[in-house]
Amino acid sequence: MPSPTTSQTSISGQPVSFPVPDWQPRPLPPKTGLEGRYVRLEPLDVTHHADALFQSFGRDTDARNWTYLPYGPFADADTFRHWLAGCQGCDDPLFYSIIDPVSGNAAGLASYLRITPETGVIEVGHIHFSPLLQQTRLATEAMYLLMRRVFDELGYRRYEWKCDALNAPSCAAAARLGFRFEGIFRQATLYKGRNRDTAWYSILDREWPTRRAAFETWLDPANFDADGKQRRALGK
Repeated sequence: MPSPTTSQTSISGQPVSFPVPDWQPRPLPPKTGLEGRYVRLEPLDVTHHADALFQSFGRDTDARNWTYLPYGPFADADTFRHWLAGCQGCDDPLFYSIIDPVSGNAAGLASYLRITPETGVIEVGHIHFSPLLQQTRLATEAMYLLMRRVFDELGYRRYEWKCDALNAPSCAAAARLGFRFEGIFRQATLYKGRNRDTAWYSILDREWPTRRAAFETWLDPANFDADGKQRRALGK
């Protein structure tokens, strides 16, 4: 893996050009699982994951979590399974099911997408945490594991997060995870019959070591009391 690129900005804060010596295109993400202390990610498998995902997403009884996704909600398990089958096996987006190792059930989805090995850029998206995952250590560790693979295993330079600018929870999640806000692309696309202004966020390779340390400190069991409440917020 190449060493992280070094960069600099001018005193005014404007970006400046800098060399990237000996750069080589990076590998595509492997279709293999990721395992942490609290959570496991597996490449999407309809046979093993569809039923549990449909039940987990069904806990969102007002379907609010589908609001800012370009698909869903799905009327029944068969319709959901058909959609999920179209996602399985894709190279881009590359979907992972988020597994609660205690129950063994899939409780959410996330993917890599817009994968560009030539320039070392990759995006995380299609993130859908069921109520079973929201505001849990499992959800945070899932994001950490995906990020760690991008930077530590694959040597990418830039990791992106994009969302509807109206999606306040997603914007807040990006900031909490350490992504830097870069701006809004106005009228970037249309979905579900409405306009989407897209908020862009990123983490760069040179920023990753600090973020990795923050994640590892937060995920340490000592950071949680007997009731599972955090003693210290992520990055604080």
